[in-house]
Amino acid sequence: MKPEHTGWRHLIDATGYSLKGLRIAFRHETAFRQELALCAVLIPLAWWIGSGPVEWILLVGSCLLVLIVELINSAIESVVDRIGTEHHELSGKAKDIGSAAVMLALMAAGLAWGLLAWQKFVG
Repeated sequence: MKPEHTGWRHLIDATGYSLKGLRIAFRHETAFRQELALCAVLIPLAWWIGSGPVEWILLVGSCLLVLIVELINSAIESVVDRIGTEHHELSGKAKDIGSAAVMLALMAAGLAWGLLAWQKFVG
């Protein structure tokens, strides 16, 4: 089926849906708000810790990756909860895998920030 809008109209609509998704996540997802607050502190520090564009993008990108994975995890949880609130093995698996993805993104960000901060302050 052909989309109703294409070109610029589609881009404008898609941007609106994306902003709506960010507002919803901010209002209803505590973990997203916490990670966003941490990013608000860390991203300005990236300019100081990073010694060049590659290090800066690694630091900022790792923060954005955490937010992206958290949004995907929240979407998975919403879909699973929409299907039903009763316990189901597959629902539990989906939620646990989404949570594991967030944990790995946090670990990757922690590793990047930790190693580059170590290099800046100790090495």
